[in-house]
Amino acid sequence: MTSAPAPTSLQVSEISELSARVLAEVGTVVVGMEKPLRTALAAILAGGHVLFEDVPGLGKTLAARSLASALGLDFARLQCTPDLLPADITGSTVYDPATREFVFRPGPVFTGLFLADEINRTAPKTQSALLEAMAERQVTIDGTTYPLTLPFHVMATSNPVEYEGTYPLPEAQLDRFMVRLAVGYPDREAEFDVLNRRLDRRQEFSPVQAVVSPETLLAMQSGVEDVTLDPDVIRYCVDLAAATRSLSDLEVGASPRGSQTLMLVARALAVIDGRDYVLPEDVKAVAVPVLAHRLTLSPAAWAAGTSTETLVISLLDQVAGPATVAGADSASVRP
Repeated sequence: MTSAPAPTSLQVSEISELSARVLAEVGTVVVGMEKPLRTALAAILAGGHVLFEDVPGLGKTLAARSLASALGLDFARLQCTPDLLPADITGSTVYDPATREFVFRPGPVFTGLFLADEINRTAPKTQSALLEAMAERQVTIDGTTYPLTLPFHVMATSNPVEYEGTYPLPEAQLDRFMVRLAVGYPDREAEFDVLNRRLDRRQEFSPVQAVVSPETLLAMQSGVEDVTLDPDVIRYCVDLAAATRSLSDLEVGASPRGSQTLMLVARALAVIDGRDYVLPEDVKAVAVPVLAHRLTLSPAAWAAGTSTETLVISLLDQVAGPATVAGADSASVRP
């Protein structure tokens, strides 16, 4: 398989319009997940991967499948189990009696959007089989490197409340995910809507129509890359990441990859909103899903029940943002 040619960039207004249509189409099936889905789409437009971490039964798998369909991506889902092998993800070479040669049989990772369902149920050796694909968009089998077709994105789900028979993702692999999202329980009206829609469609699944093609998605991602940031907003991302490194409740703070990811996802979120400039509010909106999973609590903080999400939220109140941003009405920007 070969990578796609360099795409033509779309304008911010076009990306925003297509993004709204993608989210609207996904919203016809997925209920009560508007904010997580916007953040997930922003991560994809920024070229990253998404981890959904929440209790079972909240529609995480449905959300991933629906987003892939709306983006026109080929979709492959793999249910992770303790006996899963790395070759079950990447593929392997097998002997072909007809040709008397070994041939490569690609695994499910050779797709547009790969969903690793309940990734914490499989062993670390198998979890790590995704690292090269996520970082470099390629896999290496028996010394031969096979590039993945672009666009390529990984979504994974994880169950944080069950520990028996699970293998928590190590920090190095968590860092490969651009954002970690929690869906949360729907409110009463949203849950009623879920049940009512199930009765109306008279079947388990409802199809989601493709809004864009893979080539259009590449052009959207290229258009996001054309947007520049005010230096003060970049410094704000740096300051937030640096502040995590001095917290006594943390053993490990966010690395420069964390500050860079914060900048990239905030930029994509701004483009989804139709802006070619990034506000401090964009950075704040994605700070928790971008930074929280990159932090390691100290033993004392963990024993006290402190969460990394709470620490990031507290830093948003402590670290001052820029007073004005180039391209924006200064009155609309809060420090």
